[in-house]
Amino acid sequence: MTDVLRAGEAARVAGVDEAVSLDELRLAARNHGMPLEALRHDLTPPGLHYLLVHYDIPFVDPSSWRLQVGGHVRTPLTLDLADLHDRPRVSRTVTLECAGNGRARLLPRPVSQPWLDEAVGTAEWTGCSLAALLDEAGVLDGTVDVVFTAHDHGTERGVEQDYTRALPIAEALSGNVLLADEMNGAPLPPQHGAPVRLVVPGWYGMAHVKWLRDIAVLPSRFTGYQNAVAYRLRADADDPGVPVSRIQPRALVVPPGFPDFMTRRRIVDAGAVELFGRAWSGRAPVVGVELSVDDGLTWTPAALGPETSRFAWRSWSFAWDAVPGEYTLRVRAADTEGVQPVDQPWNLQGMANNMAQRVAVTVR
Repeated sequence: MTDVLRAGEAARVAGVDEAVSLDELRLAARNHGMPLEALRHDLTPPGLHYLLVHYDIPFVDPSSWRLQVGGHVRTPLTLDLADLHDRPRVSRTVTLECAGNGRARLLPRPVSQPWLDEAVGTAEWTGCSLAALLDEAGVLDGTVDVVFTAHDHGTERGVEQDYTRALPIAEALSGNVLLADEMNGAPLPPQHGAPVRLVVPGWYGMAHVKWLRDIAVLPSRFTGYQNAVAYRLRADADDPGVPVSRIQPRALVVPPGFPDFMTRRRIVDAGAVELFGRAWSGRAPVVGVELSVDDGLTWTPAALGPETSRFAWRSWSFAWDAVPGEYTLRVRAADTEGVQPVDQPWNLQGMANNMAQRVAVTVR
């Protein structure tokens, strides 16, 4: 079968009773989510921040690293780390979420990295402005997309590739996007894209290209694998779909009390229980959070904390007078464009699923 045909194959959907496979477990062992108790941190420590590596973590020597900026520009550039450090430094606090977050909860289950709710984290990223760099190179009229290529290399559905993603020129020039070499005030760790990665505030994680090596400005739409085949919202195999882009609203609660080792069911003593969590959205500002203790039958507003950064999560809290019994907590966020759904918004690749979190609790 040719690479072209294999690239166009539909993502596989698990059978009704099909267990998570060894291949999926290998992915889950290499990648990791953020333990939900880490929602307590305003900035997620790098070792707790969610991680997804498509292929391998490449070894890139910072002393020999170079970034090429070319294509549809007046003045192509070749930059090293010192060149980037000489430019004005910018820091942004940004919540990143994997586009596949929640995939393992979908029924039927799309077969891929089996995320539950934990593929998220918030960090302060520091580097130089992409817009300023593109302005220096001189983007020519008629530009459509800006393409970012990583050192990360592998195959996906038969297609050998360097991980490559594109942004529309308007987003690239928005002033929000960074070429980051620091995370939480320290040098970028290897697993998070050292020496330099892209940070695209408000977009799902697939846009934040790690181990960056090349930026190409195009006068046409980019049709590479990661834009045209992967990361698309598709109803079925015949649906060309629409591209995944901005993060949909989501809220998570720190699971209260303490857990059962295997089931993770929570155990809480009766009385006053202070529930705490975070809410975020890349598409529009978060304006509210609601909590349900009866699996979504009734909802009560939570107290929303201040917005510290447009593209970072907001804290919320809720005082629960817990009486003995069995409960299922659910939480949902609202931004200025709508409310997080309670039930699953299913799609073939399991992308951008933001169904409300469910936490089983025993109050004793």
